[in-house]
Amino acid sequence: MNPNPCRGQPARERLMKAAAELFYSQGIAATGIDSITQRAGVARKSLYNNFASKNDLVFAYIQERHQEWLDLYELQASKAESPRGLVLAVFDAYIDHANAAYIHGFRGCGLLNVAAELPAGAPGRLAVRGHKEQVESILNTKLAMIFPSDRAAELAEQLAFVLEGAVARAGLEGSASRLVQARKIAASLVDAA
Repeated sequence: MNPNPCRGQPARERLMKAAAELFYSQGIAATGIDSITQRAGVARKSLYNNFASKNDLVFAYIQERHQEWLDLYELQASKAESPRGLVLAVFDAYIDHANAAYIHGFRGCGLLNVAAELPAGAPGRLAVRGHKEQVESILNTKLAMIFPSDRAAELAEQLAFVLEGAVARAGLEGSASRLVQARKIAASLVDAA
């Protein structure tokens, strides 16, 4: 029996939803194709009609997670009233991510979790690196609205390190509290600069 039916949705959407839940909660290596198709309520053939391989499904998952975070950031950025608020919106998006409902709880950054399972040089690892670089670029762009470009770049790198450390600890602890603390650190660094 399908524990999470999505009747009425196209097979690709159902497969992506099932894969996202299972990849995040169990990891990509521990998640088999049969588990994904069973959870999605589709035949194995439907998976291969939509994805050439499990690797293609993993790459689509990475792209979807990246877009999911960008959407969270855009939502938070739309509430910001200043460049400082746009910087802190990056942290707020990660806090939102940590507070989302997950089947087996928050396990940290889904993209980093996947990257940890992929070999060096794999397209998926490069895509995750691109995501992290884009997050730092967003920080840099927003900080450049406040500071000279060289200071903005330096501070963006520092804030990216604070953020990634907080994400790692938050994932290990299963709570957003480290991210909330990282946001406070970011605010104090911006205010002191």
